[in-house]
Amino acid sequence: MKLEELQAIAKYLKSRYKFIKKARRVENNTIELMFDEESLFFDMTRGQSVIYTAPSNRPSQDFNAPFDNILYQYLSHAKILDIYLPNNDRVLAFKIEPKSQYKKKIIELFFEFTGRYTNVILVDEDGRVIDALHHIDESKSHRVVKPNVELTAIPPRQNQGSSNIKALSDDEVKELLEENGKRVISKKVSNLKAVKLRLIDKKIKKIKKELDKLPNSQELQEKANRYKNMANIILVNLHKISQYDKELKTYDFEGNEIVIPLPKDVKKNRFSEYYFNLAKRSRSKAVNLYIEKENLQGKLKFYENIAQALSDAKDIYTLELLLPKRGRSKRKKEKLKDAELYWIDGYKVYVGRNSKENQKILSLAKANDIWMHVRGIPSSHIIIRTDKQNLPDSLLQSAAKLCVDFSIKQPGNYEVDYTRRKFVKIQEGSNVEYDKYKTISVLKEGIEIRE
Repeated sequence: MKLEELQAIAKYLKSRYKFIKKARRVENNTIELMFDEESLFFDMTRGQSVIYTAPSNRPSQDFNAPFDNILYQYLSHAKILDIYLPNNDRVLAFKIEPKSQYKKKIIELFFEFTGRYTNVILVDEDGRVIDALHHIDESKSHRVVKPNVELTAIPPRQNQGSSNIKALSDDEVKELLEENGKRVISKKVSNLKAVKLRLIDKKIKKIKKELDKLPNSQELQEKANRYKNMANIILVNLHKISQYDKELKTYDFEGNEIVIPLPKDVKKNRFSEYYFNLAKRSRSKAVNLYIEKENLQGKLKFYENIAQALSDAKDIYTLELLLPKRGRSKRKKEKLKDAELYWIDGYKVYVGRNSKENQKILSLAKANDIWMHVRGIPSSHIIIRTDKQNLPDSLLQSAAKLCVDFSIKQPGNYEVDYTRRKFVKIQEGSNVEYDKYKTISVLKEGIEIRE
């Protein structure tokens, strides 16, 4: 960031705020400071560091490193004593008095925007590091940044710029922070959206390949009849087959010549049974082919709906909610084969991708789990695992939004009903009747095409 911008931001914040309500990490290199009326975000990505304002949303993932716990401990409801630029360099410093019922402390929070030294550092009254976003040891730099080590000042720059630079007004600073926010968020959303869409496109292509590989039902039935016919011919001609024959040359029941391969490692008196079993399998596969096809088509529609929802998403939280980062369920040490498993605010959420999976999660659900479904429309079923406790409204809203996004492409206003699993009665397949329910209205945004 430019020095004159940091100077103006320091003056702007010092005149407006006396307390920090809360501080947290919202991305790997981004810290959010919450004040009375707004949140300020410090993106400390090296080479792209910037300060901006934006609406405060729940982070896409939880950060629980020691640095994050210390941020929460020292900066929650902390009093701001001063905001300044040490040595008039590109470092924004907050002098803070943490809220504490014990001994009074004064600490400093440094946001360093100085190229190779870009970092966030908490320092105690003695100038020793409490903790930092990035630890730096002796092997990487002469300026060591580690807990309990005295923080060395950043070497001064030779050219600090002209002292005649026009100062920014408060309105100009506010506009600068807002424009920074729009630019940063737009770029992050665009980049993340592209990554998510590539991942979902791979899933869609894989299912389409599986659909293309499905055999033809009529061909399977013809194959079953052919195997049955061969089994009957073997039965009639069993006395003609010797122990070492590899094939049977004879005539079928219409008088046509036929050659039937004889199975290896199968006893002579089991040859016909072998072909009867092949006929049975082919017939069964032909009969049940539509079920497999229906399940794949259900999954395809599910992922196509996610792709549409990803394209329409406008923030990072929604993108991560629709398609969480890989490994989230693995970190929870649980997998689910016959449905999608999500974690929302620490709660386990099952999502059915087709009718079969809707039935599966209904069978897995406990009496007091929460069940969700879009009213009046065939949709994914959602089960939220709970132990009788009241669920936060934010969780129910997020789950209802997922239920709509997973089931429907078209924008519009939809109603999602939810109730305890014990009030849901299965009728046929995944069709249900339910009672004692509540309803959440969900607006699905997008471009609606009207005739």
